[in-house]
Amino acid sequence: MFDDLVEKLDITVRKIRGMGKLTDKNIAESMREIRRVLLEADVNYRVVKDFIARVQTKAIGEEVHKSVTPGQQVVKIVHDELVELLGHANVPLKSSDALPSVIMIVGLQGSGKTTFVGKLGAYLHKRGRSPVLVAADVYRPAAVEQLVTLGESVGLPVFSQDGETPVKIVRDALTSARKQVHDTLILDTAGRLHVDEAMMSELEDIKKAVEPTEILFVADGMTGQDAVRSAEAFLDRLDFDGIVLTKLDGDARGGAALSIRAVTGKPIKFISVGEKLDAIEPFHPDRMASRILGKGDVVTLVEKAQEAVDKKKAEKLAQRIKKQSFTLEDFYEQLQQIKKMGSLDQIASMIPGVDRKMAGLHIDEDALIMTEAIISSMTVEEKVKPTIINGSRRKRIARGSGTSVQDVNRLLKQFQMMQKMVKQMSRFGSKRMPRGIPLTY
Repeated sequence: MFDDLVEKLDITVRKIRGMGKLTDKNIAESMREIRRVLLEADVNYRVVKDFIARVQTKAIGEEVHKSVTPGQQVVKIVHDELVELLGHANVPLKSSDALPSVIMIVGLQGSGKTTFVGKLGAYLHKRGRSPVLVAADVYRPAAVEQLVTLGESVGLPVFSQDGETPVKIVRDALTSARKQVHDTLILDTAGRLHVDEAMMSELEDIKKAVEPTEILFVADGMTGQDAVRSAEAFLDRLDFDGIVLTKLDGDARGGAALSIRAVTGKPIKFISVGEKLDAIEPFHPDRMASRILGKGDVVTLVEKAQEAVDKKKAEKLAQRIKKQSFTLEDFYEQLQQIKKMGSLDQIASMIPGVDRKMAGLHIDEDALIMTEAIISSMTVEEKVKPTIINGSRRKRIARGSGTSVQDVNRLLKQFQMMQKMVKQMSRFGSKRMPRGIPLTY
């Protein structure tokens, strides 16, 4: 996420942080460099101009010149202004006194609306809500079928009607949801390749028909300023309540994320960071600012770990580590929990300093898949007592997992190293064992 922006800003920020003495000249030079980086990231030029002006005004203030570490103080100003630019604080979804709450999803075709409807439904269901997904896109081929498939994959009902208008579909869906006591209705509306009158009129009719509690505009994070321009057009006609940024896992620049809130004045409420249906995060400006400045996002990492980790299994594992009986079965369970937290690249991006140390390197997700396959090809006895795995067993495991004997040997060697590490950790006592974040190797 924002790889190019993070890398270039990091170089500039490190220069600023190392300044022992600030002058008008080196502040101006630093601001020019930040301006260049932001413009290259496709941030709206008006947004960049205002941002630089605010940072520069504060950076030449008396409080910075009198600071013990003036360079670090300027970095803090940049961070604080990024937070303000991105929206200051997290803005949750609105709730309605009269159930169900209706969340209307709008945006251009191809921005990821339908997938986000499924993600949002799964997100709310996981938090105790009872959502219904509504297929109101009757134009795009297979749009209804796609939403039905998404609904089935997350265990949520999908309301659809053949041969009806979108307005009638959403009205009937609202009536049905009230009868079946569902508390949330998520409308998947139609999009177009560009903003047009017919689409906007239909969306206005839907808005009048069901009076949504919340209208969310979905913007493709990879389209840069095009996303900002379409957001302005939708805002003018619908006055939406919040923004969703999708495909941020594939966006190396990040201009849309840094521009869209400032231009529209509407908060970013969610970001989509992957293809899986759990790859959705509430948007926190302070956390995003930390990521952009290469400082990681430990809070989100811990939250993901808490969601992924089974507390009973964690307690069981802590006891096994205390008794120095860590097995390949335990290792396999740890891999499953790591996978629930997201891709390794995403996890690494949340750890402060990791991005800089691993610049240019790619974390091989296939290695985890191979490890799972090898362990899955073992018998229960082999997982508990890997020392019994002789030459013939290694050949069988390699054949069963579609790997080589060398791959099996490499895993067993890595596991032996991990067992030694676990034994060393257990000497400090279980009370000092970190809980909540899975072990890695």
